Amino acid sequence: MKAANTLIKVAIIEDNPTLRNSLKEVLDDSERLQVVSMLDSCHLIIPEYKKNSPDVALVDIGLKNNESGIDCVRIIHHYFPEIRIMMYTVFADDQKIFDSICAGASGYLLKHTPPEEIIQSLIMLHEGGAPITPSIANRILEIFRKKNQPALTNWGLTAREKEILERLAEGETYQHIANQLYISISTVRTHIMHIYEKLQVNSKIEAIRKLKP
Repeated sequence: MKAANTLIKVAIIEDNPTLRNSLKEVLDDSERLQVVSMLDSCHLIIPEYKKNSPDVALVDIGLKNNESGIDCVRIIHHYFPEIRIMMYTVFADDQKIFDSICAGASGYLLKHTPPEEIIQSLIMLHEGGAPITPSIANRILEIFRKKNQPALTNWGLTAREKEILERLAEGETYQHIANQLYISISTVRTHIMHIYEKLQVNSKIEAIRKLKP
């Protein structure tokens, strides 16, 4: 029997009814959690949450009719800033992770997460933690490393090297760069070799990413 004063009220936003009901069953079966709201879109969040006052929300990203759970996060964070939000999704790409965190999510779990880990993560979320699937945590660190890379001028590139790298980023060929700068193609290659060494990269694509992260 659950003690009323220990219950954490959970809201679920998930458009797959089978998964939604399965999550409810798993969470309600725990000693600490009680599902008080189940929605399949963003549309009823405000009246539903005013009525049921959830403590945490478990939100899918890909909802029906091309709706995004990230929009749900923005609504929840704006109108109910006290509610802690966990993304629960199949998406692991950088932009969705970054957008979710910026919108107000405090946790990010992938849908292959075992039920017991979901329960513990929601409890941790309610207690102020930020539970994140380990592979996603690594991606987040990489995102913020890229966001905080030193400016191009800090890499020690010469003015000519910067110009060549910028021309590469614009899609120019080695030969075209050589013609435009009145230098030989072997000189272009030498400059590019020095650029790779200074930027600590091994390809044109990696070098361009450091120019325009």
